Amino acid sequence: GTMARRVAVLEHGATISERLAIASICRCFGGAAIEAAVAGAGRASRRQRELPAHVVVYYVIAMALLMHVNLREVLRCLLAGLRSVTGAAGPKVTGKSGISQARTRLGSEPLRRLCETEVKPIATAASKGAWYRGLRLVSLDGGVLDLPDEPGNRQAFGSPRTHSGDRSFPQIRFVGLAEIGTHVLFGMAMAPYRTSEVELAHAAVQHLAAGMLCLADRGFFGVRLFEQAKAAGAELLWRAPGSAVLPVGEALADGSYLSELSNWQRRRSKGSPSVAVRVIDYRLDGVSNHEQTFRLVTTLLDPAQAPADELAALYQQRWAIELAFDELKTHLRGQRIALRSKTPELVRQEFYGLLLAHFAVRGLMHEAACQVDQEPARWSFSHSLSVIRRKLVKTAPLSP
Repeated sequence: GTMARRVAVLEHGATISERLAIASICRCFGGAAIEAAVAGAGRASRRQRELPAHVVVYYVIAMALLMHVNLREVLRCLLAGLRSVTGAAGPKVTGKSGISQARTRLGSEPLRRLCETEVKPIATAASKGAWYRGLRLVSLDGGVLDLPDEPGNRQAFGSPRTHSGDRSFPQIRFVGLAEIGTHVLFGMAMAPYRTSEVELAHAAVQHLAAGMLCLADRGFFGVRLFEQAKAAGAELLWRAPGSAVLPVGEALADGSYLSELSNWQRRRSKGSPSVAVRVIDYRLDGVSNHEQTFRLVTTLLDPAQAPADELAALYQQRWAIELAFDELKTHLRGQRIALRSKTPELVRQEFYGLLLAHFAVRGLMHEAACQVDQEPARWSFSHSLSVIRRKLVKTAPLSP
């Protein structure tokens, strides 16, 4: 049928594209890193006849790169690729049940550990579009992924209800950080569908660090999450919803103003200080079907170091880059593909395999882009953008 996965034709071993896919995985994740992840999770192979644990790790990553190929053929591709890389004969191709047993023995923890140690931002000083005034640009984002409709998956992860009240496919939710210049995804957290994006974001922002500028949409805006992201050391540029209470503390010459984030009840009970922020309101002139005013909240308090018009344009670039993230949204949001795994533990394993595969490909693409070193295609944002200026007058602070 049309839904059936194509079986790769491998008359003389793996095809060129599949061989390249395997080579990119081997090159990106060395044997030592994989052995460490496997050993750390206590999953080293015990018997000689089993598929070795490190081969199964490579296999799970290859599954994600070769989505169109059936599972047994993925293994055939991988073993052919590993033979060409290592020169060793290696294990034989096993059947579907043997693959499933090998994956189950391995579990998800080695893949999670490999993500934790290996998947990180990769932009260098030469990377185009990766920096704003020396700060590494990252974006906080999330989505959902479809899973096979198996009772275990449905029970473990849940699913959204359709308009008619029926439940659709089980789904997992994920939230993490994307390095804007390279599209590398890191700090990814996953959970059952019913978990909110904001809840997951608390785990994701722990991967922020000093020297980063994190952009986020208004769905993530809140005092606790903002504070936690700031405590990780990063600078922040987040869009706030129109309902956010941000009193004007001091109007600045570039049209922005100083304000503070404070959850009044919580502050009063704990006596903790409010967070100093700078607010930028701006309009997109001549753009229909969009809210007239955007409101940004940033930890960059000095207009000389980060002018309001630059930050407003930067945020709009993030908005435009949603198109560039399409490969993630379609891959990771499950619009075109679903994960293949039929048990919750293998779903987790495959999710981390997908992130590792994406990282391997993105690393290769970044390397190629740096070698070419062409002038970057400038961010195209054709609409004029005007910061809403305020009178340089202090207004009375709002009462609680």
